[in-house]
Amino acid sequence: MILFATSNLHKFKEAKEIFKRYDLKIKQVGIKYPELQSDKLEDVAKYGVEYSVQLTSAPTIVEDSGLFIEALRGFPGPYSAFVYRTTGKEGVLRLMENLKNRKAEFQSVIGYCEPNKKPIIFKGKVKGKISYEIRGKFGFAFDSIFIPNGMTKTFGEISLGEKNKFSHRGKAFRKLCQWLKQKLR
Repeated sequence: MILFATSNLHKFKEAKEIFKRYDLKIKQVGIKYPELQSDKLEDVAKYGVEYSVQLTSAPTIVEDSGLFIEALRGFPGPYSAFVYRTTGKEGVLRLMENLKNRKAEFQSVIGYCEPNKKPIIFKGKVKGKISYEIRGKFGFAFDSIFIPNGMTKTFGEISLGEKNKFSHRGKAFRKLCQWLKQKLR
């Protein structure tokens, strides 16, 4: 059993669906860990999982993700949660009102750690663009303004199962699950 230190039910549901496909068990634990302020998602995930595994004394993961917008020089990046809480999707769309370059990518970093061991990092990313308006009722955070390459719909307009097939978080969780299956052999 892997513990997922998150209070975000949406992230947990995405992870649980992927873990289920690999016949692995995951349990959500509502640990509040201090979020390190860093320009790198990897630093945030490592710090969070090292902190959390000390409290759980069991194999634990944390996930940190960010929306990186090319025209805004990677902003909000690792500060996406803060930007979402303070300005929301509407704020990001206002920042981009007169910008033609809509290229963006979502990145996800999962930190996995066992007691008394060093964390291991798994990454996933998906390229796309920022829409001109909020579209969709599925997903969370910036999902309803992000259109993955090759699609016309935002993450907010597609089901969780469809999103997990190619999302940044889905890619990172599949890498983790594949590694766990190898480890358990």
